[in-house]
Formats: sequence, structure tokens, C-alpha cells
Amino acid sequence: MAERPIPEDLALLVRLLNTSDLEAGQDTLVTPASLAEVDPTLALAPGELPALRRLREALRAAGLAHHVEDAPPPAELTALFARAPLVVEVAEDGAARLVPAPGLDGVAAFTARVAAVVAAAEARGEWRRLRVCEADDCRWAYYDQSPAGRRRWCSMRTCGARAKMRAYRAKQAKERAGGGTGPPAGARAASGNAGEATPPPRP
Repeated sequence: MAERPIPEDLALLVRLLNTSDLEAGQDTLVTPASLAEVDPTLALAPGELPALRRLREALRAAGLAHHVEDAPPPAELTALFARAPLVVEVAEDGAARLVPAPGLDGVAAFTARVAAVVAAAEARGEWRRLRVCEADDCRWAYYDQSPAGRRRWCSMRTCGARAKMRAYRAKQAKERAGGGTGPPAGARAASGNAGEATPPPRP
């Protein structure tokens, strides 16, 4: 079964989320010029960037809650959306869509735009496919394109492989502590060497 394509509206949210790279220790959302990598049409004053970063991290909490059972609830996103209302716009052909309410501008208008994206994605059954890597030292955002919709990491080759190796080593340590038997010494050594390999770059 083929992977799902990334909807353009959710791709906007992925771009916003990934202006912060936790693994590299970089945050590009620090000047108005950096907004172009999110959306070339987005224009905000420098003083509005902290509010935009707050929106970004509230979205990240929601993306994590989509697939991590013990993740904190994304209540901050609800609070931000409450201050950026939407209205139903009906086109000449009768088609209806949610748009930012009149009078909103700046980061409030963009927040309302994000809220409209979330509502539309939820109606399509795609909102929960916007996810954040389960790894504590990563938190990279991605759209889960897998047919089953159960992807947990940004990349199985990097974060997924590291998590599985940590779980395997923890299991072996527990078995040794309890007097259980693990795999032969040669197999343990091979596994350890494999875990020390340099991971491929972030996708």
C-alpha cells in the first residue's frame, strides 16, 4: 500500500514546528526574515515572534499527544485558539470553510489560520497524523504517511533504532540482575558495536 501524500495545509504546520531543531540546538524562528521558511506570505513584527514560538510549542505538545499515551495534554493550544476566533465563509458556489474572523491581524490572524487547518484536518481524519518524534532529545515533527498510522519516530533508522537498542539493553540488564540468561556473549558484543555506529543524517 502506498504512503499517503502530505496535505499542503499540514505541511505548513510541519514547517513551523521544524524551525526548532532540538537535536542540533538551533531555533531559526528568531527574526522576521526567518518566517519565509514557514510561509513566504507570513509577515510579523519582531515583537510577535515570542507569541509565534509559543504557538509552535503548543502545536508540538499536540503532535506528541497524538501517539504518546503519557504525554501532557495540549491545553495551551486550546487557550491560544480561543483568542483567535474563526467564522464560516460561504463562497458563491455554496462551499463553506473556516477563516480567521474579521479584525484579526499579525500573529492572532496566523493562529486563527492554524486553527482552521486543524479543524479541516480533523474533519478529513488526518489531524492525528501530524506527529512529533517520541525521542526526548529529538521532537522533530513529521506527517505520518504510513498506511496504519502508527509511526512513532521521525526516522526508524535513527531515533527508532536508538530507542529499540536502549530497550534491548535495558531488558538484558534486567535479566542479568534477576539471574536470567541473555543472548551469547558474542551476540551481545555485536549488538553493542552496532549501536555505536554513526547514525545517518536527519531525513
